[in-house]
Amino acid sequence: MLKKLIVFTVCLLFLNPFCRADEGMWLPLLIKRLNYEDMQKKGLKLTADEIYSVNHSSLKDAVVNFGGYCTGEIISDKGLILTNHHCGYESVQSHSTVEHDYLSDGFWAKKISEELPTPGLTVTFLVRMEDVTDKILGACAGLNPEEKEAKIEQISAELEKTAIAGTHYTSEIKSFFEGNEYYLFVYEVFKDIRLVGAPPSSIGKFGGDTDNWMWPRHTGDFSMFRVYTAPDGKPAEYSANNVPLKPKFHLTISLDGYEKGSFSMVMGYPGSTERYLTSGGVKLAYEITNPDKIKIREKRLALMKEDMDANPEIRIKYAANYAQVSNYYKYFIGQNQGLRRLDVADQKKAREQKFQEWADSDLERKKTYGDLLPQFEKTYEEYKVVAPAYTYLEEAAFGTEILLFAYKLNGFYQALQNAKTPQETQAAAEAAKVQADEFFKNYNPPTDQKIFAALLQMYHDDVNPKLVPSVLKEVDKKYKGDFSKFAAYVFSNSILASKEKMDNFLKKPSAKVLEKDPAFRTSQSIISDFRTLAGPFLGMIFAKLDAANNLYLRGIREMNKDAKLYPDANFSMRLSYGSVEDYYPKDAAHFSYYTTIEGIMEKEDPKNEEFIVPKKLIDLYNQKDYGRYGFKGTLPVNFISTNDITGGNSGSPVMNGYGHLIGCAFDGNWEAMSGDIIYEPKLQRTISVDIRYILFIIDKYAGAENLIKEMTIVQNYKPASASQEEPLDKNKPAETIKTGNKKLEKVN
Repeated sequence: MLKKLIVFTVCLLFLNPFCRADEGMWLPLLIKRLNYEDMQKKGLKLTADEIYSVNHSSLKDAVVNFGGYCTGEIISDKGLILTNHHCGYESVQSHSTVEHDYLSDGFWAKKISEELPTPGLTVTFLVRMEDVTDKILGACAGLNPEEKEAKIEQISAELEKTAIAGTHYTSEIKSFFEGNEYYLFVYEVFKDIRLVGAPPSSIGKFGGDTDNWMWPRHTGDFSMFRVYTAPDGKPAEYSANNVPLKPKFHLTISLDGYEKGSFSMVMGYPGSTERYLTSGGVKLAYEITNPDKIKIREKRLALMKEDMDANPEIRIKYAANYAQVSNYYKYFIGQNQGLRRLDVADQKKAREQKFQEWADSDLERKKTYGDLLPQFEKTYEEYKVVAPAYTYLEEAAFGTEILLFAYKLNGFYQALQNAKTPQETQAAAEAAKVQADEFFKNYNPPTDQKIFAALLQMYHDDVNPKLVPSVLKEVDKKYKGDFSKFAAYVFSNSILASKEKMDNFLKKPSAKVLEKDPAFRTSQSIISDFRTLAGPFLGMIFAKLDAANNLYLRGIREMNKDAKLYPDANFSMRLSYGSVEDYYPKDAAHFSYYTTIEGIMEKEDPKNEEFIVPKKLIDLYNQKDYGRYGFKGTLPVNFISTNDITGGNSGSPVMNGYGHLIGCAFDGNWEAMSGDIIYEPKLQRTISVDIRYILFIIDKYAGAENLIKEMTIVQNYKPASASQEEPLDKNKPAETIKTGNKKLEKVN
């Protein structure tokens, strides 16, 4: 696949007078230098070292990369993980059957032996990060672009290897500020992760697609897992002999809640933002790429839903896939509306004009930066020519499961071609068998056949004819343009559409057989023709944009030498801070900063699957049986804060000034869907599940007291002094050390 465009973000204080401290996804390593004083003023009670340290345990040791796509937090001394329901959804689905439908009914392990192994799921801890900019860029002085790229790869590989020598850790170097800075990250990856608990979807997905990205919310979006290790504490593949992780640090949970204006802090792994995208990139997004993505996903979702509604088995198989496609289908709709409603392109234009004025005000700067913005504009005009072909490759061709599977088998195909011995062929077949088993586990050929026909028809009809793959043009000749007939032929004759055929093929695999397979041939044709017809031009565009972005960010940093700048999200650990605040959507007179269980009951609709409320939850509500999790006669459910997050932050811990867990972040808000491209201080919000609602569901609804008992919970908290012990619940474990006037509870 060609390199995706990545643009980096920066807080342009000089351009945006409304920019405030709540904006920013900050590297924890730099908190002490850049943010600590401001965080203290807003309500932080910790030291910078209690947030991030490589010398002793800190908050960073309790925050994990969950599965490579979400965030989670460790909430007990036995490696218990809290994350979002939608982050654990695929794992819950993988264990579900029609007979044991954990998606509909929920799942709770009442003892360790009942926890379910989840192959393929990983949890990653950050060990440390290090600024290696000077080591990398210092070696690149005087090199041309091609030489520089090669040198960066060489130096990065050497630094990564040296950083983990003699350890079981992994490492990677990431680029920041579009290649103007580089940081090394060292990680510890655990592979034995087990499902512990998840509420039914009627709680975990309450509100469904209707409420997605909306405020007010009433969703119990959480699930729980556990990290297991070998007996020596090291990461290991699943084994019955493995034991729960003894973490370096776990979060203390607070039942004290929050007030309007309370300090809130989020740590996690935000995925990707494009806040420094120029006006040309914004126009490309809302005029071309987003509308194409919306159109393709809408068709794909409709066809999936049709079969899911008709068959419970298909509903379970496609539940996770449908949820993933649907989530960003609505995101693209909201982003497009936001980009237009907020005149984001014009805002970008105004910022660019100020940059141009700065560049033109000095002769040397003008030589360096004077032509940069016109170059951006010209390049994005060129990009428009091939953008639909790129989108349809990703969303239509690879939105068809069988073609994506065929693409992933390309390595297997090459291995068969290069195999010189029967042993090499067998090894390749065994690896492909693993891929095939995973693919067919949740695959329904009739559903995919309909999607195949519809999406390839759209690819054929909507892309510039000069960029349409030849295999799709053949449908005009052989099938008179009838893609349903073409799909019927492919699915009737492809070994990739049948587990039985695929298993038989793998017993005696052949490169020649595979290359003649209609599904594999279709995939190869689409990819090959894309690379031939659009690839060189697209590669040239990306090279131009890479160089322009690098220079642009260099200019911004030069222009703002004294400003606090933060890099764009790239799925490295970040921290954001803000406060719990009221929020007023345009269509509502008033909504508070938190919602309650009364809102769930008001939304209840037994005839609408998105708003069904479980009977037991209704009973608990009628009895007002909230236990110690209630507040002012009700039960808080969700709350909203000014924290700056994006995709990947799902499941992130929301903490108060003492570093205590008060919630689990799960969403942004509809009015700020353009937030990945431009920060909107009056609109940007984070929606989180109140930890009290989470504990209520675990304790009162599920009866999983075993999980409650292993957590460290505080209520009516006051910082301990030499003569005053912390008011921990008497049922809590004794691993919490009384630390004088320290604010964090340290784990033995």
